[in-house]
This record gives sequence, C-alpha cells and structure tokens, in this order.
Amino acid sequence: MTLPGRSLGSGKDCDSKRCVNWGRATLRTIEVKKGENVKQRIKQRWGWWLTLVVIVLGLIGVGLTRVNAGLYHQTVAQVTHVQTTDRSTTTDEFENKDKTLVQMVTVRVLNKAHRGRTYRIKNTYTRSGAMDQPYRVGDQVFLRIPSSQHNAVTIQGLKRDTALAFVAWLALALLLLIMRFSGLMAFLSVALNAVLFYAAIQIDLATNGGHIYLLFGVLAVLFAVLTLWLVLGFSRQMVVTLGATMAGTGLAVIISLIVFAVTHERGVTYESMQYVTQVPRPLFLVETVLGSLGAVMDESTDIVASLFQLKTERPDIAPRQVFKSGIQIGRSIMGPLINVLFLIFMADTFAMTLLYLRNGNSWGYTFTMNMSLGMVQSLISGIGIVLAIPVASWLASRLMPKEVVA
Repeated sequence: MTLPGRSLGSGKDCDSKRCVNWGRATLRTIEVKKGENVKQRIKQRWGWWLTLVVIVLGLIGVGLTRVNAGLYHQTVAQVTHVQTTDRSTTTDEFENKDKTLVQMVTVRVLNKAHRGRTYRIKNTYTRSGAMDQPYRVGDQVFLRIPSSQHNAVTIQGLKRDTALAFVAWLALALLLLIMRFSGLMAFLSVALNAVLFYAAIQIDLATNGGHIYLLFGVLAVLFAVLTLWLVLGFSRQMVVTLGATMAGTGLAVIISLIVFAVTHERGVTYESMQYVTQVPRPLFLVETVLGSLGAVMDESTDIVASLFQLKTERPDIAPRQVFKSGIQIGRSIMGPLINVLFLIFMADTFAMTLLYLRNGNSWGYTFTMNMSLGMVQSLISGIGIVLAIPVASWLASRLMPKEVVA
C-alpha cells in the first residue's frame, strides 16, 4: 500500500492529487496494453483459421485436378494396365549404352466423344528418357485419336496439372504456416509477376520483338515495384530498396554494354541460343536484365532491412556508421549470393553439358555452345551484386529517417 504524499515508484514527494492522476494514467496505459494484447490474440487466432481454410481448399483443388478431364479440349485418358513386352540394349559409336523397352499401354478415355472407350497402345522408350518416357498405371495422358481408322491412336504426353497444382499448394501451405501474412504476400507477388511476364511475352509475340527493350525494361521496373510493395509495403524502406535495386542493375548493364562495345562482343556466341525465331542479341540482353534484377533485389533487400533494424535498435547511430555497417553486411552476403548464382547456372546447363561430352564433343566446344552465355550472364549479375552494396548502404544512410519507430 502506497502512503499518501509519495509518488508510485518515483521515490520523491508529491501531493495526493498528482499521485492519483499518475495512478489513473498508469491504469489507462495498462488497460490499453491489455486491449492491444487481446486484439493481437484475436488477430492471430483468425490468422490460423484463415491459414487452415486456405490449406484445406487448396488440397481439395489439387484433388479436383484428377477429375477435370471435361475441361480440356484435348482427349484425356487414364492408364489402366501396362505390360512390358520387349527389352534391348543399344550402343552408339561413342560407347554410350542405353536400353530400349516396349510397353503395351491400356488406356480408358475420360472425355469427349470417345469417353469410356479403351485402347491398347504401343509405347517405346529408353532408360535415358531423353526424348520419351514410360507410363504407369494411374497416369493420365493426352491422346491423339485420328478420324481415319488407318492411323493408330497415339499418346501425346502426360497430363501434369495434378503435380503442378500439388507443388503450388505445398509452397503456399509452407509460406502460410511459417511466414503467415508475409508468406501470403510473397506468394501473391510471384503469381502477379507470372501474369505480367505472360502478358509481356504475348505482346512481344504480337509485335515480333519490335519493342523488346522498352517492353521488358518496363516489365523489370514493374517486377521490382510490385514485389517490394507487396513484401515490404509502401514505406521508406521500400523506396530505398527499390532505388538500390534499380541503380545496381542499371550500372551492371551499362558496364556490360561498355565492355561489349570495347571488345566488339568477341566470344559472345549468340548462335548457341537454339530455337530462337527473333534476333538473339536483344533476347540475351533482356535475359541478363531480368536475371540481374532478381539477384540485386535479393541483396538490396537484405542490406536495407538489416540497416533499418539497426537504426531501430540504435536510434542515435550516425549516417557514416550506417554506411559502414551496410558495407560489412554486404561483404558477408556477397560471396554466398554469387555462389548461389553460379550453382543455379551450373544446374541449368548440367544435363546438356553431359550430353555434349558423351557425344564426343570437346570441353572447349561444349563450353562455347552450352555454357558461355550463361557464364556471361552470371558475371554481369555478379557485377550488379558488388555494386549494389555501396549503393544500398549510401541510400540507406542518407534517406533513412532520423528516428525509426520500433
């Protein structure tokens, strides 16, 4: 019990009226905090229920992909029986051995005019699976049923929507369970970026690549703005990260263009871009911009987020210290990020590299035709990663507010 004339916890004399007012203010503060805690618990509870509903609905959607054959214009069938009838071993001039197997696949049509009919189809495939594949009981496949009886029914490929839907559901479920609202925003940003990318490709096809630089330049800016806005929200941190991303990517591309001009692009084998029906050089530069954008955005987000958190914990930190801290953070994440890019590049070219080497091609020719362009793109992205460190650190030190509210 507090004696009259003493303040609550202050240790100094005060009159009764001041102590009563102080006590009332303290009680109001406690009540406000309790109300905020209650609201937070209610928000978390609703968040868990929403997460559960989304996960259950997504799982139901994955299951529905097994019975959606009626939505397809192509003929869909399900494999009901498989029998292997023949096996043989082949060896080519480079001593590469492979096994060829023959299956008799029984399928039952699930849609269109031939629904309910069964067909027995011969399927020849190799163990390597380079140009073909085996089929198993339960697989759903696309059929080609000719109008003429003289032509045989053939399997055109697997119906893969169930696998794709399951992977998408699994990614969304993990994001919601682990990251909650932030995970949902990240997934939404990926979905919207995919829609924008699809729209850009359709425009490029319609214009036959006539405005490819302008089109994908605008697309890169939209990617960055949309992703950072959804993930970070519209804030000063988002603006600083966007500025660092655009500056780092732009400087990397400018430096690469200068190097190309000085060296006259010697060693850049655009002819290795197979199956391209447009001028390959603009496509290569567009690929480079989009690839560098992702790497630089990743690094800039880490640096700026760390510096804003540092400012929250130490509000009195000077801009010079913020800049030095950003350089130190960048140095610690630069190496792993560049190695991640290299590993992604290696994984992308691994299969074709083995195919080239196993068919008697030299390492030099294999690198030139399969790996050189990817290596150039990785180097340009590495330049962007290095340049983003001082840019992000400087922008954060100058544009960060003097006081950051925790």
